[in-house]
Amino acid sequence: MVQRSPRNFPDPTDYPQSPWQQDSGPTAFAPFPENSDYFGDTSKVWMLKLRVSNLGAMVAQLTAAGITVQVDPERYPNGCFARLHDPEGNPIELWQPVGHNE
Repeated sequence: MVQRSPRNFPDPTDYPQSPWQQDSGPTAFAPFPENSDYFGDTSKVWMLKLRVSNLGAMVAQLTAAGITVQVDPERYPNGCFARLHDPEGNPIELWQPVGHNE
């Protein structure tokens, strides 16, 4: 079953599927089960994921500002990731898609 996001754009359910494309790049709305531990804390039920063009530069800026960022060392088929948290502990994921400043 293909999940539908706002405005009826299909959400990719695996790597070979393409996400919603915009002029600035892909966008995905990906709901998780309510009891998912993907966010690192089961009391957190959502996460903002921001697309960046240069993950290394963004991590350097955040680190220089005193913000803790955890870079995922694995390179996935759809790009590279890092995670930080807002002041309330909600996760924020940074995503550099494949082909951007690699």
